Amino acid sequence: MPNPRFHRPAEVDILLGNAAKARAKLGWQPTVDFASLAREMVDADLRQQTEAPEQDRSWT
Repeated sequence: MPNPRFHRPAEVDILLGNAAKARAKLGWQPTVDFASLAREMVDADLRQQTEAPEQDRSWT
């Protein structure tokens, strides 16, 4: 049995992140801006749809 201290429900309703701590403590900077990330995700979905349109996508 995994350590119950690290248990998290299978379905999480809200996931939020804040990169401020990583920026402050590690000097981390994102390499992709939000608009580019969104475009990349949409392009991947469109590519998947055109490459295999017969697959069941009832989850979308």
